[in-house]
Amino acid sequence: MQYKRILLKLSGEALMGENQYGIDPKRLSEYAEEIKEVVDKGTEVAIVIGGGNIFRGLAGASQGMDRVQADHMGMLATVINGLALQSALELKGVQTRLQSAVQINEVAEPFIRRRAMRHLEKGRVVIFGGGTGNPYFTTDSAAVLRAIEIEANVILKGTRVDGIYTSDPEKDETATKFDTITFKDVLTKGLKVMDTTAFTLSQENELPIVVFDMNKKGNLVKLVSGENIGTVVNL
Repeated sequence: MQYKRILLKLSGEALMGENQYGIDPKRLSEYAEEIKEVVDKGTEVAIVIGGGNIFRGLAGASQGMDRVQADHMGMLATVINGLALQSALELKGVQTRLQSAVQINEVAEPFIRRRAMRHLEKGRVVIFGGGTGNPYFTTDSAAVLRAIEIEANVILKGTRVDGIYTSDPEKDETATKFDTITFKDVLTKGLKVMDTTAFTLSQENELPIVVFDMNKKGNLVKLVSGENIGTVVNL
């Protein structure tokens, strides 16, 4: 396998499937099956999921809610998604641990770096919930931070498009896809990969990002096996 340890970043919206909100059990099961295939091949997997399918802090703040309060609600939404994915994975026989940056001891372990790394070494999938535990930081930032902390080889950002394009391929038919691109070119061209804080943190720590279509069956295991899937962002 090309990567020994990966950090998979999924958006909360990805769990909605065809629904308008919430969690689609079918989509959740599909993701769990994809992740199981990678685990069965010996790759260590950590996961960060957003909470936008349940509540998005920035959206709450834009409607007059206190931003800090709204962000804490968003953090709790990521824990709900983490619990859902944990259940789906365990139904398929995958050992998991859910760690939260917000202490909810009844449902998740607190985030402890060394414990997380030990779980990974034992072949358990570690799901990180609660974002960074701080308001004003996105789950993109949480994904990069956790990836650096656990010494992951790469961040795999699963989306509904198959990579990074010159413009939004869902709106612009002439958009062309990059197979590889540098961090510098992403910033120069004004392309949207992650929020600026997360992206800069990844660049400074020389941690590559691969953006790929998570909804296409088999893509995750192909990517981890070394096939040219999605777009690689590197130095």
